[in-house]
Order: sequence, then structure tokens, then C-alpha cells
Amino acid sequence: MNLLQNTLLKATGAANAPAATGAADAAAAIRSTAASAQQAADRFLTLLVAQLQNQDPLNPLDNSQLTTQLEQISTVSGVNQFNDTVGALGAPIGITQYLEAATLVGHDVVLSGNDLELTSGEGKGGVDLAAAADHVSVTVIDQLGHVVRTVYMGAQKPGAQFFDWDGRTDTGTVAPDGHYTFSVTATASGAAVTFDTLMVATVEGVVSTSSGALIQLAYGNQVAFDAIRQIH
Repeated sequence: MNLLQNTLLKATGAANAPAATGAADAAAAIRSTAASAQQAADRFLTLLVAQLQNQDPLNPLDNSQLTTQLEQISTVSGVNQFNDTVGALGAPIGITQYLEAATLVGHDVVLSGNDLELTSGEGKGGVDLAAAADHVSVTVIDQLGHVVRTVYMGAQKPGAQFFDWDGRTDTGTVAPDGHYTFSVTATASGAAVTFDTLMVATVEGVVSTSSGALIQLAYGNQVAFDAIRQIH
């Protein structure tokens, strides 16, 4: 075992472990014990100089082994510097996203989902149709699972189509403001049409998290900024 490998094993408390073999093991030991890329590079050079000074004249360090060790430490240093650079760039990107999200407060946004908020007797939702439909209907459901209102949208073109609910039930009474859900039926010549339900919600605030800005919706849900499909 050469001096570089022996010193690395002692530094990691592995002096009694099986001997490391080759330049790759020495570089791996350096990566596991260095606190940073600069520290790893400084330590590597110190050990390498010591190894060169104390090498056996009859069995000097092989040039190819030396080259491999230098390449290993260079690679580790480069990767760490790259990660630091990416991390530094990520900070202003996160701040920019947060500021952009803050401008949405008070606006209505469209997202995938079937939640329906009735506020001051007004509710709105939508459906994103994969193809034209000659019959589209919406069923509004309360929190107990009871059908409150059926809204007939008639024939609709492909794409995002929206409906308004006036807060009236099928019996003509006024439904209380609050949280509801809805389901959609869409057909063309009797065959089902593929669709995605769309919910419309008011943005009440923005929450900053380690994973990015989250949009705080009126009924308490939090969604990612990139989940927004439309802004009204």
C-alpha cells in the first residue's frame, strides 16, 4: 500500500479495513472525507506530495497511476463547482417565480379538477373536451354527496368550455355558499367523449416553500404554480 492510500485510510478510521487497491480507491476515499471540493483538492495534493517524497526509489509511482489520480480529483472538483453554480442560479429563479405568483392574488385561475366554489350565489367550472360533443351536462354535488343542480351545456366544440351556476337548486331554492363538486357527461352521437374537468378558483395568497411557490386557493387548497392552465 502506498503512503497516499495509507493516510486516507487512517483519516477515515479504516486503518484496519482491507487495503485499498489502485488510484480509483484512493480518489473514492478522498471524495468521502472532503468537506468541499477545495478541501478535497488541497488534501489530495498534500498526500500526493508526501507519497512522492517517500516513494520507493526501486518501485517509483507509476505515471499512469499519477495521471489517473489527478483526473479523479479534477472531476470531483469540477462537479462540485458546477453544483454550486446551479444552486446559485436557482435562488433568483425561485424569487422571480414567487413574485410572479404574487401578482395572481385576487385573480381567478383555471386548473384541472372538479371542485366548485359557490360565492355570493355564483359558481363557475369547466370541461376540456377532446372532441366536439352534441350533449354536455354538468351535475353539481354538495358535500353530503347529494345532487343539487344539473346544468345543461348543450352542444360544445373541442377545447375548454365553461359553465356558470347561479346557485339555484333543481327545485328552485337557493343553495348556501360553500364548497361543492361537479361531474360531467359528454357524448357525441351517443358515444362518450373524452374530457378533463376544470375548476375555477380565486387566488388568495402565495406560499413560499423549499420546492417553489405554491398558490393558496380560496377554499384552502394549495397548488403548484405550474398547475395553472388559465388566468382569468
